[in-house]
Amino acid sequence: MDRELWKTIKKEIKLREDAEPSLGPFLHSLISSQTDLLAAVASILSSKLHSDALSANDIKRFILEVYRECDHIETSLEEDLAFFKENDPACDYLSTPLLFYKGFLGLATYRAANCLWKNERHTMALFFQNRASEVFGIDIHPAANIAGAVMMDHATGIVIGQTCNIESEVSIFQGVTLGGTGSDSGKRHPDVKRGATIYASSTILGNIEIGAGSTVAAGSLVLKSVKPGITVAGIPAKELGNSN
Repeated sequence: MDRELWKTIKKEIKLREDAEPSLGPFLHSLISSQTDLLAAVASILSSKLHSDALSANDIKRFILEVYRECDHIETSLEEDLAFFKENDPACDYLSTPLLFYKGFLGLATYRAANCLWKNERHTMALFFQNRASEVFGIDIHPAANIAGAVMMDHATGIVIGQTCNIESEVSIFQGVTLGGTGSDSGKRHPDVKRGATIYASSTILGNIEIGAGSTVAAGSLVLKSVKPGITVAGIPAKELGNSN
């Protein structure tokens, strides 16, 4: 646990409560009254993901249990928040993605679903995938592997397939699809290496690799692997040069 990060979030929430007293009860209930970051994330997700199937209280309790069972989740959530703040120029506070960003909340839901999937609880994992898609507009298969320190900016329309692997310090923007190329079985979705950036409305298909530090320009269709440090653009995508 990064205690300093949690202290910083609590201080930010106090400033928000002072600035907007009408939101005080909301902020207190979801964050200020919680014991740690995991409880706060579970509380926020439960307020958004509840349905006729599971009440908000049921979802909070369930997600928190899953978070605490999977040791890596807390670190991944902390890394996600820090990466958002460092890389999104519109994000001035750690508490902003926690409260308001669909990309962070959709990713946080995925992290619970991924833990469930790895523990053979596929039905519940798919339930949370479905709810995140409905509520946040982001569709991540629970079997995908996504490291901590990932930013999904705006997030609406992002689709990530079952056999995707995404390393840390990757930025993915709205409307991006990391998909397969038909009915092939086995490894059929892209791998995205450390530090890559995929801009809005790009489609990347098949068992290919987006190299470390590379950039996929907005609206591109990528059907072949991208070398490390290279920018590609177009339909189909072609190399433009070095990303640095």
